[in-house]
Amino acid sequence: MKVGVIVILGILVVVFYRILLWLMEAARTPDPWGPEVEGSLDGPEATPVCPHCLAPQVHNGWFCPECGSTVGPYCNWLPGVYIFSIGEAFRRGVAEPMRSKPLVIAGYILISLAYFSLLAPISWILLFVNLRRATEARQSEAAS
Repeated sequence: MKVGVIVILGILVVVFYRILLWLMEAARTPDPWGPEVEGSLDGPEATPVCPHCLAPQVHNGWFCPECGSTVGPYCNWLPGVYIFSIGEAFRRGVAEPMRSKPLVIAGYILISLAYFSLLAPISWILLFVNLRRATEARQSEAAS
């Protein structure tokens, strides 16, 4: 029994070593595409698009005007800009009219727990005040 386990572990080590060698021998390129795609990306007619909604980005802003996602030379992968994009999302939830769908509200509540922990109830109060304000605005528009 012990010999069988040792043989299996030996085979796994050899397989892992061969895979590691195969990966190390592979050609290293900065991008997964060829030179023709690289040339078209650098061309003057190339227009950047939003990674979230695929809307063309002809401005020099940090956020997409269509969906609000981070765009441009900076994106959510950069820690400093990521913090600003999270802040922008929370600002929209507590200060601007928003969709009052149950899933959106639950998302704001759960994510505020992750980011604000002990201060999450303050975010919830502001969120529900904003929801009430948006509901009252929609009702007044419908009445007039």
